[in-house]
Amino acid sequence: MSPYVEEGYLMAAERRAGAAFTVPGLEAEDAATVAAILQERLVALTDLSLTLKHVHWNVVGPHFISVHQMLDPQVDAVRLMVDATAERIATLGRSPVGTPGALVRSRTWDDYSLGRADAIAHLGALDVVYASIVAEHRQAIGKLEELDLVTQDMLIGQSEQLEQFQWFVRAHLENASGALATEGAHTERQAAAQAGPG
Repeated sequence: MSPYVEEGYLMAAERRAGAAFTVPGLEAEDAATVAAILQERLVALTDLSLTLKHVHWNVVGPHFISVHQMLDPQVDAVRLMVDATAERIATLGRSPVGTPGALVRSRTWDDYSLGRADAIAHLGALDVVYASIVAEHRQAIGKLEELDLVTQDMLIGQSEQLEQFQWFVRAHLENASGALATEGAHTERQAAAQAGPG
């Protein structure tokens, strides 16, 4: 769980003050927990949308146009996920926090580490980014099982799209036998080096 939620930056103040309302049938304490889970996903999805656009601007090489054009629909879809996540927090009677300062303070990861680079190197790094996002979404889905099935359903739908986007990325990194060029890489830089031109 991110320090943002643990330390309670803005969320703790809301918990102390209590929300004026939440959705019918959901206890206020459960709504606060669901909103905290969603706030973490909001930060991750906002960061992902910015990272995807950064990659869109910085890809070069022979695969430039295919990767450049593949990423814009992903950016658009992730931005819709950001909006839906923030609106769900508001529906639960809480205040979504989407300011740049709060985003930076609450992240538990570093900025995306590649600038101008070969398109396939970027896709190697994006595979690592997507793997983290997908895994964290799945963890959140598990936490929501006993708390709020409506919110869980929203994250399941988002996960389906995120997993498909990772598949699009991985299709560029896969050989005919199904092996990924990024196999065993744990960091963006490792994955980019393994995927990109030698």
